[in-house]
Amino acid sequence: MAPATACRTLAIVDQPIAVFSAAGLDEHLAPAGHPESVRRLDASLSGIPKAGLADAVRMVEPRLASLDEITRVHDPSLVERLRVFCETGGGHIDGDTFAAPGSFVTAQRAAGAVLDAVDALAAGDCDVAFAASRPPGHHAEYAQAMGFCLFNNVAVAARALTDRGERVAIIDWDVHHGNGTQDIFYDDPSVLYVSTHQSPLYPGTGRLTETGGPAAPFSNLNLPFSPGTRGDVFRQAIDEVIAPVVARFDPTWLIISAGFDAHRNDPLASLQLTSADYADFADRLRQFVPERRVVVALEGGYDADALSMSTGATLSALVGEHYRPEAASSGDIGRPVITAARQLWEI
Repeated sequence: MAPATACRTLAIVDQPIAVFSAAGLDEHLAPAGHPESVRRLDASLSGIPKAGLADAVRMVEPRLASLDEITRVHDPSLVERLRVFCETGGGHIDGDTFAAPGSFVTAQRAAGAVLDAVDALAAGDCDVAFAASRPPGHHAEYAQAMGFCLFNNVAVAARALTDRGERVAIIDWDVHHGNGTQDIFYDDPSVLYVSTHQSPLYPGTGRLTETGGPAAPFSNLNLPFSPGTRGDVFRQAIDEVIAPVVARFDPTWLIISAGFDAHRNDPLASLQLTSADYADFADRLRQFVPERRVVVALEGGYDADALSMSTGATLSALVGEHYRPEAASSGDIGRPVITAARQLWEI
């Protein structure tokens, strides 16, 4: 592996990165040994000073998303059931997903963080906005909480944008397919959903042939990669598949569902990415939309060092810096997916 690249500390008067996070208010208390705990936030945020970005960041305590904002993408009966479930002590929703007495408010704040990120960019208060909150959201479907997720944070923000007439591209590089985001927007022509994920893996969705509903054909792009796929294949997929698909859609905003569990050190999956790969992806993706229109929302990621390095590398790339604590990865596994996607999407 190549040596890490040194990163200078930015001397910036204005703070181009706004981070919306409130680990100290997190009451989504995980059962002992559960991988999705508040320690993930601590690990992710620790990557900011390591990347030399401490002086470039403004930390903001996010607001609570309102019930009206949440029920624009979720069944009101689901929201009410979750509220009552938490108020009466919580417990396990399924084998993976839990709720504590304070989880409902914490989940409202996680959705509010992405909404605040959108508003800060729209107001010109920052150049890049990062919603570092939990629980994650991309598995939460319209009428079902699952996969560690209670509310679909990214979907709440995307709907707020489409209600304003914006066209939103959601690019999800979490190692797991975002079945919830796909479910919510599958038949919505105002949102393009793109997912790169490992297959086979939980939740078992995300086939290449799932391309959108009758009212929104070819608005849903899945790239299901085999275990062992590395960064070169992802870079090729961005350049040869994702870029032309996004260009056709012509979005005004980009939301990145930034799960960092495709990192080679993550214990829950088997893709082989590094933090430098995430930096490359971020640098490419930010060119898809106008300036001050990129929101990064934390999804998965369950190795502390990988979370820290990948967060720092991603935010560094989005402000034009070059923090690379690891070398980029390369390999040929997964390339047939690119060929199949180009044929299906006629690229």
